[in-house]
Amino acid sequence: MCKQTITLFLFLFFVTFSYSQKEIVTTINEVLNDDYQETNPKLVVGIVIDQMRYDYLTRFFKKYGEGGFKRMMTEGFNCKNHHFNYIPTKTGPGHASIFTGTTPKYHGIIANNWFDEKLKRNVNCIEDNSVEPLGTLSKDGIKSPAQMLVSTFADENRLFTQMKGKTIGISVKHRGAILPSGHTANAAYWWDYDHNGTGNWITSTFYMKSLPQWVNEFNASGRAESYFKTWDTLLDMASYEESGTDSNTYERIFKGETLSEFPHELAQLKNENEGFKIIANSPFGNSLTTDFTLKAIEAENLGQDAITDVLTISYSSTDKVGHDFGPNSKEIEDTYLRLDLELERLFNGLDQMVGRGEYTVFLTSDHGAPHVPSYLEDQKIPSGLFDLDAMLKEVNTLLFAKYQVTDLALSSTNNQMYLDHEKIEKENIDLQELKTVVSRKLLSYRLINNVVMTSEINRLPEASGYHEVMLYNGHNQKRSGDIVFTFNPEVFKDAQWNRTGTDHHSGYNYDTHVPLLFFGKGIKHGETLKRTHVIDIAPTISALLGISFPNASIGQPLEFVID
Repeated sequence: MCKQTITLFLFLFFVTFSYSQKEIVTTINEVLNDDYQETNPKLVVGIVIDQMRYDYLTRFFKKYGEGGFKRMMTEGFNCKNHHFNYIPTKTGPGHASIFTGTTPKYHGIIANNWFDEKLKRNVNCIEDNSVEPLGTLSKDGIKSPAQMLVSTFADENRLFTQMKGKTIGISVKHRGAILPSGHTANAAYWWDYDHNGTGNWITSTFYMKSLPQWVNEFNASGRAESYFKTWDTLLDMASYEESGTDSNTYERIFKGETLSEFPHELAQLKNENEGFKIIANSPFGNSLTTDFTLKAIEAENLGQDAITDVLTISYSSTDKVGHDFGPNSKEIEDTYLRLDLELERLFNGLDQMVGRGEYTVFLTSDHGAPHVPSYLEDQKIPSGLFDLDAMLKEVNTLLFAKYQVTDLALSSTNNQMYLDHEKIEKENIDLQELKTVVSRKLLSYRLINNVVMTSEINRLPEASGYHEVMLYNGHNQKRSGDIVFTFNPEVFKDAQWNRTGTDHHSGYNYDTHVPLLFFGKGIKHGETLKRTHVIDIAPTISALLGISFPNASIGQPLEFVID
């Protein structure tokens, strides 16, 4: 009888204990869920300003209003020493690295275009012939993120929320919309402006079967056409003391103009400048981006519940204006003063539609830019232009003299020499010897300061040189060339740039040092001069959201940013 009583007592004790533990676990899970919903932002907005040097924040600061850049700097956190940690600093790799938390070595976007040895041609970083365009018949609609080999933090948020959290990517440039939003985005939209495009916001069948009604209505609204207007300075030009003279020899000229000076009559110039393309090459491309973004937030109900959505925005026209006119131009100053107003308009819209304090924003750039080389030369600062096409011909002439085989070097795109391995093998040429011959030839050029063979790339991190590590981070063994080379500071590839406009590619500070601002829900107020890297952004946002880091992320969360 005693044994039966004890057995019954133990049975009742364990049943009661197990039930109470279940209640405790359930209660903890409910609390965690409640905490997640209360502390996480309803919307994360990732903003990329294409080709924004860090000093654009400080040079034009006194002219910015209170609601754009200054709002982010006064209410949020400013990482003042933020850099890219790889070469080349291009648009495609920049956007991919920001949102994946890793470098081209792993995400595979080694440039905007790269040479494919099998296809014997350059391939675009977002080309995908398996999809169809929507909103246009142009080849600019045949795009997807298929070339990107890893996930973004937006992808991880989609997985974490069981695909309930939305992701929308928006940019005038296709790669600026597609790469940040990742593989699982509900949509990526870009503007069909190039090659006398339709002026529509478009996408591809990678994302959907047909454009949503709201996009069709926006395209039919005439909003894009309204920006065929006069581009004059926002403020009195005499107050633009932070930039050089308006008319000078360092800037490109729109077709149809005789001088590079204000005002620019876009309506009169459109036919000679590929129609809508001239809007993309003015600050009004940014205005149109904001117009479309605000409509997307409303139509897609972004940030309207406790499940975090992600919105990626890339303002592309800053890059277009930068390439044409350079960092010291009145046009670039005016473009940033107008962009400041666009950011204010965006933040006001977010305050109204999502709620002030309910969203989190970060703002950065995909690369910086150097001053125009001819301008630097006139200021007695060393710079120069380098003709890659001429170099390729000279290399092949040298190789033919030695091996009696034509065109052994196929391409010098992205400062990388691609060799014809089929010919080399067929002619039984010693590959290592050939690489040595080419490397010595490249190093003989006055403006080239470093040459590295592919076989040495994987040993580069052991070297003490920072640029050598950047080359390692930017190298993908399946997509990069056989030999990589770098120029002296302030040297441009391709003589086609001549004496006007600017470009970007290098591992020098003018190309690597860009803004990084955070503000909104979960973000501290402050600033740091500690060096941070582009690969730190995605893990920081992931940590803020409590989600998995992107699958190839190698960056470090910036714990001093998160509240």
